[in-house]
Order: sequence, then C-alpha cells, then structure tokens
Amino acid sequence: MKTLIILAHPNIKNSKINKTLCETIKNMPNVTLHNLYEIYPDSKIDASKEIELLKSNDKIVFQFPLYWFSSPSILKEWLDVVFSSILYGKEPKMLSGKTFQIITSMGAPEERYTPGGRNQKSIDDILIPFNLSATYMGMNAKSPFGIYDAMGITDELLSKVAIQYKEIISNI
Repeated sequence: MKTLIILAHPNIKNSKINKTLCETIKNMPNVTLHNLYEIYPDSKIDASKEIELLKSNDKIVFQFPLYWFSSPSILKEWLDVVFSSILYGKEPKMLSGKTFQIITSMGAPEERYTPGGRNQKSIDDILIPFNLSATYMGMNAKSPFGIYDAMGITDELLSKVAIQYKEIISNI
C-alpha cells in the first residue's frame, strides 16, 4: 500500500510540529511527501500531474496547520482544481475505495476545541468540509489526527506525537 501525504504548510522551514513530523517519515518506504508550496510557489496547480499521483497511491493524507478554522489557501485551490478535474473528467470514480485522513496542527490547546470551549467546535466538526469532499469522491475518510497547542508543545510531547504520527502513516 502506497501513501501520498499532501503537505500544505506555507512556512515548513520554521514549523516546529509539521517539520518534525515530515522528518519522522522521510525515509519510510511507500510514502511520498508532496509539498504543495514547494512544488507550486505560484499556486497554479497542475491537475493532470496531481491526478497521476493520486492514481498511484492507495492512501491520501492532507497535512496542514489549521488556519482560521480551515487549511492554508493552496490546499483549497488544490481541491478545487484536482477534485473538479476528476469529477468532470474521464475517470470520476478513480478515488473510490482509497483511504483518506487529515493530519493537522493547531495553535490552541485541545480544550478550546469543544462545544463549551472558545472555538465552540471539535476538530472533527471544523474539518467536515474536507471529509465530505473525500467521501463525495468515494474515499473512506478516517477521523482526523490533531496536534494541539502548537505554540506551547514541549519537546517531550512532540517526540510522542511524532511516534504516533509515524504509526498512523504506517497503518492508515
């Protein structure tokens, strides 16, 4: 089984969490890390190239820091361009049966992502549009993996999260 991680982080070099996660899996067999900001600095997504990548992988992961209760803009552009090209193209069912998961980091602590917390919604609720898009395309969406408190995460906790992340990528 091959896994494609679509990374949407506009400043990965200065990221504590996502940079560490990417380093954790960089030598894993059958895992491709696809950095959208690196590949498309002008945000002009090549749908045919992306479709070929999707075809050759069984598991699709969107990895990004949560920005204003969504993803960085390049991932939304990627979705608009790529999923539309698939849906209205020659193989609209090409993603059927593939596994989909979101891995996201958030600046705030977990208690803020509850109905009674400051953000009023869980991370599952906030990411519904992404999971709906994946299931609409026929993929099997798994629950998101969220890393909370990016601003205050300790090195010890980050090490534990990196181990969990590697396990998730191995077992998706």
